[in-house]
Amino acid sequence: MPKRKVAALEKVDADLVSLQYKIRRDPKSYAQEFYDQWLAYDAQRQIFISSPSSASSEDNKKFHDLVDLIAHCADLYPDVTAPYYDQLKDLLTQHHAVLNPDLREKVVGSLSLLRRKDVIDSTSLLTTLFPILISTPSKSLRSLLYTKIISDLRESNSKATNHKLNRTIQTVLHNLVTSDRTSTKGMWACRITRELWRRQIWTDARPCDVMKEACLSDNEKVVVGGVRFFLGGDKEREEMEDDSSDEEIDVKKVKHQGTINKKTKKRQRVMGKAMEKIKKQERKKHAPHPLNFSALHLIHDPQGFAEQLFQKHLQNTKCKFSLDNKLLVLQLVTRLVGLHKLTIISLYPWFTKYLSPKQPSVTSFLASLAQATHNHVPPDAVEPLVIKIANEFVSEASAAEVASAGINSIREVALRQPLCMSETLLQDLVMYQKSKDKGVVMAAKGLQSLYREVYPELLQKKFRGKEATMGLKSGEVKRLKFGEEQVESGIEGIELLEKYKEEQRLKKLAEKGEDADGDAKMEDEDEDGFNSDEWEVASNDSDSSTGWINVEHSDDEDEGPAAKKQRRDSSVAPDLISDEAMAAAAEANRISKLAMTTILTPADLAKLAELRREAQLEKMTGNVSKRRQELINKHIEDGVTADDIELPAQIGKKSTKEERVAMAKDGKPGREEHKSTQAIRKSKKEAEGKSSTNKEKARKKNFLMTVGKAKVKHKRSLVDTKKRLTAHIARSKSGGRRRNGM
Repeated sequence: MPKRKVAALEKVDADLVSLQYKIRRDPKSYAQEFYDQWLAYDAQRQIFISSPSSASSEDNKKFHDLVDLIAHCADLYPDVTAPYYDQLKDLLTQHHAVLNPDLREKVVGSLSLLRRKDVIDSTSLLTTLFPILISTPSKSLRSLLYTKIISDLRESNSKATNHKLNRTIQTVLHNLVTSDRTSTKGMWACRITRELWRRQIWTDARPCDVMKEACLSDNEKVVVGGVRFFLGGDKEREEMEDDSSDEEIDVKKVKHQGTINKKTKKRQRVMGKAMEKIKKQERKKHAPHPLNFSALHLIHDPQGFAEQLFQKHLQNTKCKFSLDNKLLVLQLVTRLVGLHKLTIISLYPWFTKYLSPKQPSVTSFLASLAQATHNHVPPDAVEPLVIKIANEFVSEASAAEVASAGINSIREVALRQPLCMSETLLQDLVMYQKSKDKGVVMAAKGLQSLYREVYPELLQKKFRGKEATMGLKSGEVKRLKFGEEQVESGIEGIELLEKYKEEQRLKKLAEKGEDADGDAKMEDEDEDGFNSDEWEVASNDSDSSTGWINVEHSDDEDEGPAAKKQRRDSSVAPDLISDEAMAAAAEANRISKLAMTTILTPADLAKLAELRREAQLEKMTGNVSKRRQELINKHIEDGVTADDIELPAQIGKKSTKEERVAMAKDGKPGREEHKSTQAIRKSKKEAEGKSSTNKEKARKKNFLMTVGKAKVKHKRSLVDTKKRLTAHIARSKSGGRRRNGM
């Protein structure tokens, strides 16, 4: 049978892709053709709705192409395609379980295309896709819908934060979690919230409220999803930010590629896009850093949340969570207690039954106990646990790893609440520094170093050390009191700047050969406008400790009413009054004169920051005991892990052969077969898209091709050689033979 000839108009009607292109180019001229395709789509849709499960593959393919055509041209004919969105929504909502996978994907893609063309808004799209996401059994459809929802929320918040849309979606997710606490549907709320938090699209407290409700769910999977968000969501966000900052474009490479080849419009477009991306990165680099608070800091009512979490999932005997999931919940509860300094007294007796060397994952329980301790926890609540750890873990019969883990966990607890230790127990633990195992020795010495700084009175004199003994004699080391806080007053490090300025002043005076003391006094009077010797802060004489207080006035002041004399209370002891006067004098001397009499310039502030860094570096490399507060702050933010508890046991431990081989291979390029260094460099160049040099190409050239040129070069005169070199230099400056640099 001969092949039937197809007319030109029939070809246009048959080729929907070509028709779509022509409609986009000239909508008015092809309005009738589009209307015909719309009628065909409507007829096909009605047939399809009548029996969606029995549709043939040809019908699916035809309907698929018509849906695609209408979606791409819907914005050009809004009157004709007004019911298009509602039709697709009904089709997907009612028949998503029986639709052909390709057709179903095309319907979802068409809805997203309508959103990108602003035919519908984001709220309409998301309210259509989200109910299907949590109800469909199809794994592929769930993955597709999840991707579309995340991409649409990213697009809606790309230029500016869409607060209205964000609140709508956050309310939907919150209701999804709280409506049915036993269902696994809350997992999708956790996944969406965590992904948008990781991409820094949602950074306020509302997503934290959603995940807070997820943590209080009755479904184990939903609870684990919410807990993992609080424990690791911020770290994921930081890692993603670091990865995005590493993706930089090499400007020199882009410019070089533009000069070595022939100039075309395509290469110019690529060059323009690359330069635009570089400018965007520069703007982002110099933009002010957003204030992204940790999720744990944004929780409303952390005390109530921690109590509910502990009572529902840990203290409740009916809770049947696995041990790993219970540990995750425990880590969250203890992080909240340590970070916000909460008080949950019933938490500490709960630890008692888990503090045994035979308990699985016991180091995680020890780390959680250290996290849950702070200086506001009553010592009576923590001291029984410290004694329990010492009795169970630390003994002559215990293994070295067990003893070192026990002493190290006690040190971590004492770091946060030093009053939890008794004198007898501390002496017993410190004596373990005579052990034969290096890990136990280091753990015992760490405990001794801690108490040398915080509470040296508990140590015997021979274990206190020189600095602690001198501090006790001079009164610099004060006895600890429960609940006492050390509050910083004034500008941090201002004394360093004051000392630096004094040294610079003395240095200048020494160069001029002038008297430092006389000049300093005159300078104080000139700059400050008063003589500081006329101001009496307090008197240390014994006469001032009792009797009347005389208030002296200068002669130039106006005479006012006589000041009333205050009689001291006779019940106050004289030595107590002198102590108060001495404390007031010390406080007055401690306040920096520089901060009260001088306005710091930007140069002074910069120098102050530099002096702080130098002091911190000296602290890190010098006296280790000064880092106690820094260790506490680090563990408050990052938390204590099981690795921190097991660290002393790893000291002096010989590594296995597999660990040594892995350490040797670390940092070296992975290669399947042996290659020389030159071959590795060559493959690395090829992977980076770099070519070989002209010298390398000349070496590989066929010998017979170079013979003729070599003979001619040898016969050249000096004049010819000069001409060729001059021409070569001129060509190099103009961009080569193709004039690419012009």
